[in-house]
Amino acid sequence: MVSTQDRVRIIESKVLSDDWYVLKKTTFDFLRRNGQWQRQSRETYDRGDGATILLFNRQHQTVVLTRQFRFPVFVNGHDGMLIEAAAGLLDNASPEDRIRAEAEEETGYFVQNVQKVFAAYMSPGSVTEKLHFFIGEYDARSKVAAGGGIEEEGEDLEVLEMSLSEALNSINQGVIVDAKTIMLLQYVALNGTLEK
Repeated sequence: MVSTQDRVRIIESKVLSDDWYVLKKTTFDFLRRNGQWQRQSRETYDRGDGATILLFNRQHQTVVLTRQFRFPVFVNGHDGMLIEAAAGLLDNASPEDRIRAEAEEETGYFVQNVQKVFAAYMSPGSVTEKLHFFIGEYDARSKVAAGGGIEEEGEDLEVLEMSLSEALNSINQGVIVDAKTIMLLQYVALNGTLEK
C-alpha cells in the first residue's frame, strides 16, 4: 500500500490572504487508486487548531452554553446569533489548558473534572482546523466571574443555562445549529454522562 505522503506532490502554493488567518491556494498532483496522477488545485484556510467544552451539572441535569453573534452565519441567511459550547483557538497552549481558560472567559465558570472525549476536523474540505472536544462539570460554587468573553477581542457573549432535554430539543427545532455544540450535546446524551 502506498502511503498518502507518496501520493501527493506539491507543485505550487500561493498565499491568497494573510489578514485574519491564512488562505492558500495549492496546486498538487495526486496519485489516484487506479495508478494515474491527476493535477488538482485546492484552497485551504488555516486558522489554527481549537478546543471546545460542554459544561454540565449532573445534579440539576443542566448544561451551560453561550449565545453570540457570528458574522459568517449572518451573511449566509441566519440571524447570526448562535448558541454554542464555549470554544477557542489553542494559540500555542495545550488543548486542556486553553479550554479551561476559554470556559472561564466565556461562561465565568472554573471548570471541574475536564475530560477530553474526542477530536475532529470540522470542515475538512477547506479548513485545516482540528478541534479538541471536552466535557467538564460545573456547579454554583464554580462560578468565579460574569463570563461574556473578552470585550477587546470583540466578544459579547450571553451565558445560558438550560436543561439537557431543552438543549436537545433545541437541536430538533433548529435553534441550536452549531456543529460542535450539537456533537457535544449528542455525545453527552448517547453516553449517559449526566446519569453517572
